[in-house]
Amino acid sequence: MKQRRGGIAILALSCALIALVLLFQGARIYFTAQEQSKATGRLSLYRSTVIAELDRFSHLPYVLARDPFVQATAEGGDRAALNIRLRDFAERAGVDAIYLMAPDGETISASNAGTALSFVGQNYGFRPYVRAALEGEQGRFYGIGATTGLPGYFISDPVRDAAGQMIGVIAIKLDLTDLETAWRGGGEQVLLANDEGVVLLSSDEAWRYTLLRPLSDEERARIDRNRQFSGADLRLLDWDIQSQHAARIGGEEVIHLQTTELPHGWSLHYFASRERVVTLSWLVTALALGLAAGVVILYQMRRTERIGAALKRSEAEEAELRLANERLGQEIEDRRAAERRLQRTQKELERASRLAALGELSASVTHELGQPIAALKNHIAAAEIGGKTDPGLLSLLSGLTERMEGLTRQLRFFARPSQRGLEPVDLDQAMDEALALVAPNLEQANVTLTRTRAEPPAVIKGSKLRIEQVMTNLLRNAVDAMEDEGDARLDVTTGLGAGEEGEKIGWFEIRDTGHGLGAATLDELQEPFVTRRASGEGMGLGLAISASILREHGGRLTAHNRDHGAVFRVELPLMEEGEG
Repeated sequence: MKQRRGGIAILALSCALIALVLLFQGARIYFTAQEQSKATGRLSLYRSTVIAELDRFSHLPYVLARDPFVQATAEGGDRAALNIRLRDFAERAGVDAIYLMAPDGETISASNAGTALSFVGQNYGFRPYVRAALEGEQGRFYGIGATTGLPGYFISDPVRDAAGQMIGVIAIKLDLTDLETAWRGGGEQVLLANDEGVVLLSSDEAWRYTLLRPLSDEERARIDRNRQFSGADLRLLDWDIQSQHAARIGGEEVIHLQTTELPHGWSLHYFASRERVVTLSWLVTALALGLAAGVVILYQMRRTERIGAALKRSEAEEAELRLANERLGQEIEDRRAAERRLQRTQKELERASRLAALGELSASVTHELGQPIAALKNHIAAAEIGGKTDPGLLSLLSGLTERMEGLTRQLRFFARPSQRGLEPVDLDQAMDEALALVAPNLEQANVTLTRTRAEPPAVIKGSKLRIEQVMTNLLRNAVDAMEDEGDARLDVTTGLGAGEEGEKIGWFEIRDTGHGLGAATLDELQEPFVTRRASGEGMGLGLAISASILREHGGRLTAHNRDHGAVFRVELPLMEEGEG
C-alpha cells in the first residue's frame, strides 16, 4: 500500500512539474508577442522620424540653386557677400553648412567661410553627391566630412545660368546625430545602417561604423574611393540573427525587429531586452504555483477538520483546528495578494498596447501633415530668398496653413465622428479645390487632365473639407500610379444618378492610365499601412481614411481595373429639398 501511495505521489509531482514548465513556456510566448507588438509601434515611429529628417531640407538646395546671388557668384561675382548670405541661411534653417562649388568640385563660397574648418578652397569633386549634381540630378550622400571629420548627410543640386548651362553645384550638410541623442534619451537600442551594412547612426556609440555583414572587395574600393568613412576601421558588429524576431548582440539575446522601408535602401533595426519577458513569465508561473499550493493546503485543512470531528472534538484537536484555520487565513491572504499582483501586471500590458497604438497614430499624423508642411517651408524659403513679398504667395501660404489646421481637426473627427458642421457641398466646387491642391503634382508628372462637370450641379450634405480630403487622396493615388507611365492621362467626371436602391446620388469618378489595382482587392487596399507605392514613398493610410470619411457621409467607394489603368468611383446621397 505504501509503495502504491509513493508511486501516485511521484506521478502527481511529475505531472505538476510538467504543467509548470508548459505554463512558463506559454507565458513566455505570450509576453514575447506583447513585447514584439510594442516594439513594432516604436520601430514605426522611429522610421517616420528618420524619413522626416532626410526629407526636411530636400528642397532647400533646389531653391538655393535658383537664387540670383548664388548664380551671380557662380559666374564670378562677389564671393564674400554670398558667404555672409549663406551663413545667415544656415543659421536660420538649422543646417550644418551650405556651400557653392565650381564645376571642377572646388568650393568657392561657404557658410563657414573664415572659420578654422572652412570649406572654401577644398575640392569635393570625388564625392558622389557632387558628381550626381554635375550630371543634372539631385545628389544625396552620407559620410564622414573630409574637412571637419564629422559625419553628415549631404544634399546637392546643379546651379545653371540663364541659358541653362551648368555653372556650379550648391550643397548642404545636415547633422543627423540628434536622432542618436533621442534614441539614447529614451533608453532604446536602435541602429541605422546603409545598403552596404555599415552602421551610420546608433544609440550605442560603440556600434557606429561597424558592419552588419562582411563587405565585398568592390564595396570597400568604392568606400575608399569616395572617402566615405575616413578613419573608421569598419569592423564586424558582434551580432547574429537567430530567427525572424530574435538576435544576439553583444552576447545578449534580444527581440529584434527591422524595416528596410527607408530611402537609399537603408535599414532600421530595433532591439528590445528579453528581461521583462522572463520576469513576467516567472511571475505568472509563481502565481500559478501559489494558487495550486493554496488548493492543496485547503484540501489538507479540510481533511484535518474531518479528523478532528471524528476524534470527538477533543481540546487538543480543537487547538490544532484553530491553528489550521489561522494558516488557512494566511494562505487566503497570500492568494489575494497574488491576485492583486496579477491585476497590476494586466494593467502594465494594457499600457504597452496603448503605446503601440500611439506609434500608429504618430505615423498617421506624419503621413497627413508631411506634404503641406514641406510645401509651406519651400514657399517661405522662396519668399525670403526673393527679398520681396508677393500678395498671391502670402495668400497661398495662408491657404496651406488653414489646410494643416483643418487636417488637425480632421484627426479629432476621425477618432470620434460627428454630424455637426454639415453643410451643402457642390461636388464640382470641392473637386476644383482638390485639383488646385494637387496641381503641382499633375504638372510635375506631365499628366493630361480631362474635366467633365455635373449638369445640373450635384449638391450633397456633408463636410466640404473632408470630402475634399477624399478627392485629394484619390487624385494623388492616381498621379502616383502613373509615375512611370509614358502617356499619363487623368479623367475626372462628376454627375448625378441613382444608387443601388433607386435613391438619388451625386457621384464622381477618377480614371487614370497607371498600373491599376493588380491582384489586390479594394478591401485589401483600404487596410491601414497597405500600399502599392515604392518603399519610403507612402504610409498606406489614404484609402483607409477616405473609406472612414465616406462611411460617415453614408457614401460608397468602388474601384476596378480597366484596359490600361484603374477607375475609382465615389457615390454620395444628394441633399434633399428643404435641407440646409
